[in-house]
Amino acid sequence: MPASTANPPRIAVLADSDTRWKWGALTATRTAPSAPVLDGFLLRGRATPTPRQLAEVGVRAASLREVTAVEFLRVMADTPYDVLVLALVGGSVQAVLHGLKRVVENGGRRRPVVVTGYVGVVYEKLADGLLLRHGADLVLANSRQDAERFRAVYEGVGADASAVTEVALPFLGGTPYTGEHDPFTVVFAAQPSVPGNRADRAYLLDRLVRHARLHPERDVLLKLRSKPGEHTTHIEELPYQKLARGLDLPPNLRLVYGHMGEVLDRADLLVTVSSTAALESLHRRIPTVVLTDLGVRETLGNHHFVGSGCLASWDQLDAGHRPDPDEDWVARQGVAAGGPSSDAGSYDDAFVPARERIAELLGSPAGPPPLTPYYTPATAPGYLPGILARHHLAPDGSPLPGAPAAAGTPGPVRRTVRRAARGVYRHGVQRVAPVIRRMGEL
Repeated sequence: MPASTANPPRIAVLADSDTRWKWGALTATRTAPSAPVLDGFLLRGRATPTPRQLAEVGVRAASLREVTAVEFLRVMADTPYDVLVLALVGGSVQAVLHGLKRVVENGGRRRPVVVTGYVGVVYEKLADGLLLRHGADLVLANSRQDAERFRAVYEGVGADASAVTEVALPFLGGTPYTGEHDPFTVVFAAQPSVPGNRADRAYLLDRLVRHARLHPERDVLLKLRSKPGEHTTHIEELPYQKLARGLDLPPNLRLVYGHMGEVLDRADLLVTVSSTAALESLHRRIPTVVLTDLGVRETLGNHHFVGSGCLASWDQLDAGHRPDPDEDWVARQGVAAGGPSSDAGSYDDAFVPARERIAELLGSPAGPPPLTPYYTPATAPGYLPGILARHHLAPDGSPLPGAPAAAGTPGPVRRTVRRAARGVYRHGVQRVAPVIRRMGEL
């Protein structure tokens, strides 16, 4: 039976990090045909967000719990959801698609409409990530440019490209920039893994300190993604907090946490290497700089901003440079070219095609078509089984022997053990691994 139009759609969001939870939950609300009932699921792993990180995102759900992939598939077998948003890395998306395919085939029930996509700028593993997401009903592209690239990849391997749907990043918005604050405020948006080595991160921190000293009349904010011990979408081995420890920071330089939108409310200049925060800033017409100090390189992700008019160095910023973004480039990135105030409907309109497609699939008497991922045991016999096995699934999508048997909320002992194990892992990433790496360089 088609989903009832009298009841709000019931949506499940499965996410594996704080940023992907933010993307998934906001995507669910922006693309739902009407106000949804949202249930959140956090895929258990090294980046499972902490309560503080979830609160910082500012998105609420009717329920929220931590699960493994096998536990989540059991929920899918027992609970009728209208829409499922997979806010996961590509391999996890592929595993859930195959597991859900088996659940539907064995249970004979109508399946949810499956939506997936990317949380920000796509600058690496384009083909790999896209093909692992193939099979969802909607593969969301955050811009016109990404939509064209996604379709080209699918068509290039002979896969159906009809799921590619152009939208925009769901967390754009906020008050448009109207002029300088008092004091003038510079925000450096840190990234967990870009750049990835100590020397480059120390260099960026040093330049930020120097900029603050050169401009004592300015507020200079180092916007951090996570507190020590927390993990985000990407592993952060060398937190800026640690690098700043013991430095004589000028009084006008502060390390800040919190919601990026709230920090941008007071920004007069956003500086980053390649953070998605640059697109948030450009959407609000805040002057935005993507740094060239470490080169314009694919490994840094700042090559994505070639042609944007935003590339500049710290030397230029120290001398008072103000970037002038290229309007055509900005428009192709899913960012409101005239800013959120000049064309109030343009941003929300970006989600209309996805909303209409979901409504069409929900309204179909036959329900969504069968799930047909590009990767199968026949097309990728040397790749797919390993992807599925990481989530305790066999090549046919069934649970492997020894997979977690119990769903539901873990008891206090299990929660304590998990927190301890996660803490050991984070300690290894942030403290032991860098030492081993330095020893290997001797």
